[in-house]
Amino acid sequence: MRITITRPDDWHLHVRDGDVLAHVLAHTARRFARAIIMPNLSPPVVHVADAHAYRERILAALPGDARFEPLMTLYLTDATSPNEIERAGDAEFVHAVKLYPAGATTNSASGVTDMAHVYNVLEKMQRIGLPLLVHGEVTAPEIDVFDREKAFIDGSLTRLADEFPALRIVFEHITTLEAVQFVREARAGIAATITCHHLLHSRNAMFVGGLRPHYYCLPVLKRETHRQALIEAATSGNPRFFLGTDSAPHARQAKENACGCAGVYTAHAGIELYTEVFETAAALDKLQAFSSEHGADFYRVPRNHDTLTLERRSWSVPASYPFGDATVQPLRAGESVNWQIVETG
Repeated sequence: MRITITRPDDWHLHVRDGDVLAHVLAHTARRFARAIIMPNLSPPVVHVADAHAYRERILAALPGDARFEPLMTLYLTDATSPNEIERAGDAEFVHAVKLYPAGATTNSASGVTDMAHVYNVLEKMQRIGLPLLVHGEVTAPEIDVFDREKAFIDGSLTRLADEFPALRIVFEHITTLEAVQFVREARAGIAATITCHHLLHSRNAMFVGGLRPHYYCLPVLKRETHRQALIEAATSGNPRFFLGTDSAPHARQAKENACGCAGVYTAHAGIELYTEVFETAAALDKLQAFSSEHGADFYRVPRNHDTLTLERRSWSVPASYPFGDATVQPLRAGESVNWQIVETG
């Protein structure tokens, strides 16, 4: 069996920086025409000048024959100014601003400590049409890690959507039934990305035969009932939901230690893994809209014109890939993926 779709985009991606950049970027560039690049470097990408410099490093790291466009974002902090947002709106290469609640995930220590600190910035974003990308979890220690997304919806996101009625918001990497319901019922201008690993796995995957650190991510994998809700949303054809891998590479030794990093590496098989999900759900006819149309429409950029063809042909995933001087372990390491890219055009 073969399917041909418009070449997809990845609306949530980590490619890191420095020596590891070229190793992970090649996987994405083979599959996706564009990607929203996350700004949580160390130090973070907080200014337009930082985003421009990071974009140039990404372009320089691409394989020679790659056709790929990085879409840059700024990291929102308590100190972000409306003037910087104005500059971002004037920069064609900046497409959004990312909100990390302080301490929510990898390199989020510089994130927002109180939403009141950035209301003037959000007002400016609303006026110029620059989207806000939200890592939707609370960080209060008394909140159970499996409840942090729901608590963020109830305590912050609902109010944020009401107080800034024209602000375009992407609820990133949603993981729960409550998030699906919120996005589906929300006002216009609110959408969500869904990762392939949250579509493929429930939280049981972290504990099969022992503690499995390469399945640990933030937001953490949830119950099977939530996974089924995500599959239904992704395959529904609803334009509020679109592809965002949140592929997040870490050196193997940074995952396999007493305090392992959060993140699942999926860039090596991003579109192939989504295709498995859509095939299992008998929804291959909805894959193109989810992967190639809904995100472009939300971000107000043209849909791609070239295509990508996949064939139902099993291939084995290597145990690891190079990652600078180290290695990164991909999802399905040593196992098989059922779909393979056979043609781009």
